[in-house]
Amino acid sequence: MFCKLVAQTQLKMKKIFSILIIVLSVITSNSQTDTKIYDIINNVSSERIKNDITKLANFGTRHTLSDTISNTRGIGAARRWIKGEFEKISKNCSNCLDVFYQKDLVKKGANQRITKDVWVVNVVAVQKGTKNPNNYIIMSGDIDSRITDPNNYTDDAPGANDNATGMAGAIESARVLSKYKFENSIIYVGLSGEEQGLFGGKGLAKYAKEKGWNIVGVMNNDMIGNIKGVDGVIDNRTFRIFSEPVPPTETEKQRRARRFYGGEVDGISRQLARYIYKTTKTYMPEMNPKMIYRLDRFGRGGHHRPFNDAGFPGIRIMEAHENYTQQHQDIRTENGIEYGDRIKFVNFEYAKKLTAVNAINLASIASAPPSPKNVGIGGIVQASAKFSWDKVKGAKGYKIYWRDTTSPTWDHFKYVENINEFTLKGIVVDNFFFGVSAIGENGHESIVSFPSKIIR
Repeated sequence: MFCKLVAQTQLKMKKIFSILIIVLSVITSNSQTDTKIYDIINNVSSERIKNDITKLANFGTRHTLSDTISNTRGIGAARRWIKGEFEKISKNCSNCLDVFYQKDLVKKGANQRITKDVWVVNVVAVQKGTKNPNNYIIMSGDIDSRITDPNNYTDDAPGANDNATGMAGAIESARVLSKYKFENSIIYVGLSGEEQGLFGGKGLAKYAKEKGWNIVGVMNNDMIGNIKGVDGVIDNRTFRIFSEPVPPTETEKQRRARRFYGGEVDGISRQLARYIYKTTKTYMPEMNPKMIYRLDRFGRGGHHRPFNDAGFPGIRIMEAHENYTQQHQDIRTENGIEYGDRIKFVNFEYAKKLTAVNAINLASIASAPPSPKNVGIGGIVQASAKFSWDKVKGAKGYKIYWRDTTSPTWDHFKYVENINEFTLKGIVVDNFFFGVSAIGENGHESIVSFPSKIIR
C-alpha cells in the first residue's frame, strides 16, 4: 500500500513538474525580456552625451560646405573628431568596430543649396554580427548644421539639438553596445549633407546596395534633445516615430493586390516602427512612444528617406515637441525671444532617454533571428485563417500575430514551435490583419513579417 502511494505521488509530481516546464517554456517563449537590456539602459550616460553635444556645437559650424582644413572649426574637424571617437571605442573593445569614411562628390548645381563642388563624407562604424554578419541594423545621426540661410556656410551654426543630439546618441550607443556581442551587425553612422538635400543618406544607401547589405532597419535620429515646444508644452517622456505606410519601391502588382488583401499601413518601415514601440513599452514603460503614420513631419524630410527610396525599412525617431525658434535660425534676440540652436536649450537627460530607446532596439534586433520570409495567408470564405512561411535558421519558434484592422499595434498572438504552417481556427481572415515573427533560442524576436502571398 505504501509503495503504491509513493508511486502515485511520484506520478503526480512528474505531471506537476511537466506542467511547470510547459508553463515556463510558454512564458520564456512569449515574453521578450533580457536582463542585459536593462543593463544597457543603465549604462547610457547623460554626462557623456552632454560632453559630445558640447564638443560638436563648439566646432562653430558644421555646414556641409564649411571649412574642412581647420582642426577646430567646420565640418572637417567635426567628422575627424567623430571618427576618432569611434576609433577609441573600437580600441576599447579589441577592435570590434570597422571605422571608415564613406564619401561621394556632389557637384555644384546639384540643387540650389550646393553652391560649390563638395565631398559629402559619412563616418561609419560597423560592429559585425556573430551569426548573420550581412544583416545590418543602422542608427544614424546627422553631422551637419545650418542657420536661416541654408547656403551660409561661414557664420556660426552650432546645431546643438539639430543634430548634435542625434550624433551624440549614435556615439554613446556605440560605447555601450560595443561591450556586447550580437548575432546581427550594427552600424553607427554620422551622415553628412542632410540640410543640403539628404546627400549623405543617398550615398550610404547606394553604398549598401553595391555591397549587398541586407539592411533590417534604419533608425534615423534627428533632434532628440528638446522637451519644451514652441507651444509651451513641456514633456520629457514622449517621442515620435515617423514611418511611411508602404515602400515607394512596391510594384504595380503589389499595389493592386493591396486593394483586395489589405496592407495599406503594413509596409516594412511601419513594422519597424511597431517593433520600436513594443520594445520601448516592454523595457522602458515610463516612456511614451508615439507612432506617426507619415514619412516625416508635414512637408519635410529626414535622412531615413533615402533608405526608404532604395527599398530599405527606415524610420525617424525624434522629440515630440519642437521649438521652431531654435531650428535653422541665426543666433540673435528679437522681442525678448532668443533664437538659435544653442547648447543651453538641450535637455541632456531627455537625450539620454532617447539614446537608450535606440540602444535597446539596436540590441534587440541585433540579437534576434531574421524575420520569416514568404509568409503566406489564406482562409477565404472559411471560419479559420491559414498561414505558411519559410523556416528561419536559428529560430526555435514563431508568433502568429493578429489585430483589428483599425488597431495600430499587434494585440494578439499564437506561439508555435518547429512548424512552418498553422491554422488559426475560429479566426475569420476578413476581420483582422496578420503577421508572423521568429523567436530565437535567446528569446529575442524578429520584426514582424506581413503576409506577401495568398495560399489556398
